[in-house]
Amino acid sequence: MKKLIIINGPNLNLLGKREPEIYGHQSFEDYLDLLKVKFPDVKIDYYQSNVEGELINKLQEVGFSYDGIILNAAAYTHTSVGIGDAVKAIETPVVEVHISNTFSREAYRHQSYISSNAAGVILGFGLMSYDLAIHSFS
Repeated sequence: MKKLIIINGPNLNLLGKREPEIYGHQSFEDYLDLLKVKFPDVKIDYYQSNVEGELINKLQEVGFSYDGIILNAAAYTHTSVGIGDAVKAIETPVVEVHISNTFSREAYRHQSYISSNAAGVILGFGLMSYDLAIHSFS
């Protein structure tokens, strides 16, 4: 059984409440329950933090023992050299995920400090971006 972890960054704990026209009306916890049903042969763990250093600590903690990491660093994608360096430093492959198409948004969202060290990038498919990331590890 594959062992994956989804790591979500700042403000993603507000999915379903925050800017539903961009992020939808479903909470991530409800969506996670559906993912676990949809992928019964994959162990899916989940972690969310609004704190940059906690995200780096989690990447380092799981980055040598999991089969894959699905990372939505949210706004830190565009600002955190530290998270990009953490992704580069670990052995576990990371797929960078974004719910929205970051290239159709503000110009500062076009830069990612993670992409160059990620196994792949999936963006713009809403919450289904996480489904696609899970499929990428099969």
